[in-house]
Amino acid sequence: MEAIKILIADDHPVVREGLNAMLSREVDFKVVGEAKDGVDAVNKVAELRPDVVLMDLRMPEMDGVEAMRQIRANDTQVRFIILTTYSDDDYIFSGIEAGARAYLLKDAPREDLFKAIRSVYRGESLIQPVVASKLLDRFSQLSRRTPSGEELSERELEVLCLMSKGAANKEISAELKIAQSTVKTHITNIFQKLGVNDRTEAVTQALKRGIIRL
Repeated sequence: MEAIKILIADDHPVVREGLNAMLSREVDFKVVGEAKDGVDAVNKVAELRPDVVLMDLRMPEMDGVEAMRQIRANDTQVRFIILTTYSDDDYIFSGIEAGARAYLLKDAPREDLFKAIRSVYRGESLIQPVVASKLLDRFSQLSRRTPSGEELSERELEVLCLMSKGAANKEISAELKIAQSTVKTHITNIFQKLGVNDRTEAVTQALKRGIIRL
């Protein structure tokens, strides 16, 4: 049986080393490389052609969500498992939207991680119950939305409020402690939900609808 080729993308060396040691003990796993950030992950996937990537979300240079998007633009076969400490709704949905087939928190039992790798490799999905419950809550919210438009998430509202004060992407990134690529994603979602094409229109529509106040 051919081993599953795995790439570990995480900005903490201790985490990478621990995962590498743990996974290497499984006879059907082969860790082919490690990446220290999103940019490194994009390059390593192109070089090493792994079957499965264990992707952290919060990393320097480029976050995990943007890395997955760039990788999928060039390689539709690689499968992603998000392995993170963050269970925030926005992270979950951004990660799944970017193509993750499994979403696990780092405190998950090792058996869950092994199962996720094997399931995702077979083309299946696996999401922890604590994450699945958040998915169900969001789907419930979606079903109750009115035809007037989609609701903005809490994070999108924070971004929109900062936009209304004239903050640039770099300033929003620093204020909310998120990557600039994540800021761009939130702004794109805001434009789509409000049905606008630029920042001025977004702020104007938000004020008209009472979503924000100056």
